[in-house]
Amino acid sequence: MGRAGLEILKEDPNYPEALIGRGTAYAFQRELMAAIADFTKAMETNPSAAEAWKRRGQARAALGEFTEAIEDLSKALEFEPNSADILHERGIANFKFKDFYTAVEDLSACVKLDKDNTSAYTYLGLALSSIGEYKRAEEAHLKAIQLDRNFLEAWVQLTQFYQDMANPNKAFECLHQALQIDGRFAKAYHLRGLLLHGMGEHSKAIKELSTGLNIESANIECLYLRASCYHAIGEYKPAVKDYDAVLDLELDSMEKFVLQCLAFYQKEIALYTASKLNSEFVCFDIDGDIDSLFKEYWCKRLHPKNVCEKVYRQPPLRESLKKNKLKKLDFSVTKQSTALLQAADCIGEKIQYDCPGFLPNRRQHRMAGLAAIEVAQKVSKAWRSFQAEWKYSNKSTSKNGKRPRRRERINLQSQNRGGAGCSTSSSSDTTSYGITQSKSTGRFMMSWHDVYSVAVKWRQISEPCDPVVWINKLSEEFNAGFGSHTPIILGQARVVRYFPNFERTFDVAKTIMNDRKYVHNKADGLIDLSRDGKLQDVMHAKSCADLYKAVGEDFWLATWCNSAAFEGKYLEGTRITLVKLAEQKYDFAIRTPCTPARWDEFDAEMAMAWEDICNAYCGENYGSTDFNVLEKVRDAILRMTYYWYNFMPLSRGSAAVGFVVMLGLFLAANMEFTGTIPQGLQVDWEAILTVDPNNFVDSIKSWLYPSLKVTTSLKDYPDVGTTLQTTGSVVAALSTYND
Repeated sequence: MGRAGLEILKEDPNYPEALIGRGTAYAFQRELMAAIADFTKAMETNPSAAEAWKRRGQARAALGEFTEAIEDLSKALEFEPNSADILHERGIANFKFKDFYTAVEDLSACVKLDKDNTSAYTYLGLALSSIGEYKRAEEAHLKAIQLDRNFLEAWVQLTQFYQDMANPNKAFECLHQALQIDGRFAKAYHLRGLLLHGMGEHSKAIKELSTGLNIESANIECLYLRASCYHAIGEYKPAVKDYDAVLDLELDSMEKFVLQCLAFYQKEIALYTASKLNSEFVCFDIDGDIDSLFKEYWCKRLHPKNVCEKVYRQPPLRESLKKNKLKKLDFSVTKQSTALLQAADCIGEKIQYDCPGFLPNRRQHRMAGLAAIEVAQKVSKAWRSFQAEWKYSNKSTSKNGKRPRRRERINLQSQNRGGAGCSTSSSSDTTSYGITQSKSTGRFMMSWHDVYSVAVKWRQISEPCDPVVWINKLSEEFNAGFGSHTPIILGQARVVRYFPNFERTFDVAKTIMNDRKYVHNKADGLIDLSRDGKLQDVMHAKSCADLYKAVGEDFWLATWCNSAAFEGKYLEGTRITLVKLAEQKYDFAIRTPCTPARWDEFDAEMAMAWEDICNAYCGENYGSTDFNVLEKVRDAILRMTYYWYNFMPLSRGSAAVGFVVMLGLFLAANMEFTGTIPQGLQVDWEAILTVDPNNFVDSIKSWLYPSLKVTTSLKDYPDVGTTLQTTGSVVAALSTYND
């Protein structure tokens, strides 16, 4: 503030214009409380001073007091209704308050009055993107750049928009343009690292993040992401160093605090993996070796104080270095390994969803391919044992003079109930993943849990910063019904990956409410919908607000699955929840709680589904390459996939694991999927929103079966377990590419 203004305030401490001037100077110096005091005093003297209302609104917004800020800016607009500046400020405040629809109204009005406001167009693009208006959002971002090609923030937001749309080429081009403007723009290097990480290019991401950290050494997002990349590719020394650097930083926001908590957990997982690097991959067992309390806190991103006090900590890296002679991973390129990785890359890319939010990730594709091949190889070995038993049984029956039955059923009991798949049986030896070999018969046995555990282990090691664990290994939280939570609408934001499923999920919810005439409240009590016209209001609902108004409080309802194992039985599928967060803001989501009782029901269902697959393939159809003969096998595989998706037994990663195992089972049965998943379709959601497994089979096979080709290529693939024996060789295989 100038000397003249100070002189005026000496003479008249209540002079509005001088108070506004001094308040503005305070605001520029980030002395926001002093600024607010001056603006408030100016209003007391002149209540119609629009500038004072506007400035106080800006200061309150900077403090995160968005409700008060919006009130002040609305008051300012009463005095200057055609002020593009005030509309711009209120639009930004509404956006930060996550009132995206109002933000769109304000910012649209602003750019009509001020057609050259680049900031308004950028925020308009962000708000439109949040409510799913992607075409208009892109147009707004492009307009900002058209007005000013040197506006870095516009290039940043357009980059993130294209990343959300799963369009990496356009995202990289935006970052190239940003760095042409300013070669030391640290945010661009961070975003390029983030994009590369999301595409499975961890080594390339490290280079970009390192450049960004050379410019901003204390950037916690860059440090954490670089640590994650080093961790994934097996460079544990720099990974631990970066995790420690994250833990040592002074923080100024809750978002950064969450990263610090995660760094603690990730460092422990990195140390654990380092200790297993020279051991066989079977010894890498997060579910068996890592304390359940640690896993619960990791999944929930909680403060690790209790973990530090109660849980065994991993040995320091120097002990692993000394014990295992740990060195930089070298991948042995042999004819076998090259053939295996080529096959894996080809098979694994079939898991890719062609939907917004799902970037193509070559590391995850390779993981999926290797996992699918290993599933197929282990299942084939089990089926050979089953087939030998079937032949022996029929041969013995024929010798006794009795006519052999057409098909001898193979009994495969659930792993959790003992029997063939129980790894605690004293008459069997555990080989890997809990898979057992009987001492008395030499029979190679697998339960459904063994089959999926192969893929789970690959998913865990491929992206170690994702807390992928079996939920029944979370002890207390398992008993409390801990499970996955997938938001479709959060506040007013349409979640880019999952909102395409909104309409169908909404209709399923209304259908269930109409059929059952009740839903559950937060305390799990019943809410009767048959009274006071509630049901009619439910059926007329078009939005979350309508549905919430009809019920009158937070509620949940459960989908159900028809049981194939037990006639007339229904299993609880997924819970559809609607929670009011604030006025016009809702959390509409699916949640899959896994309680012990629900687990037991799905365990029995999965055991029967796995038995049905084995019986469909083994026996007279064993080894068939006749596509028509294999129809029952295909259908049985899809039915088990249906129950897996409704079960959702992992903290995360169930969707990928389900599709990987499905590909592996097809391979084991001499079939390979050579097509792609149709655009806009998410297979797990198809299962979740379908009541009957046969309807799911009919839906999926319409596009999947025409792309299945009969093949015996599995016998030509090198054995995964032999080619990649150690945890270190697995990490190296996932991290090594020709380019």
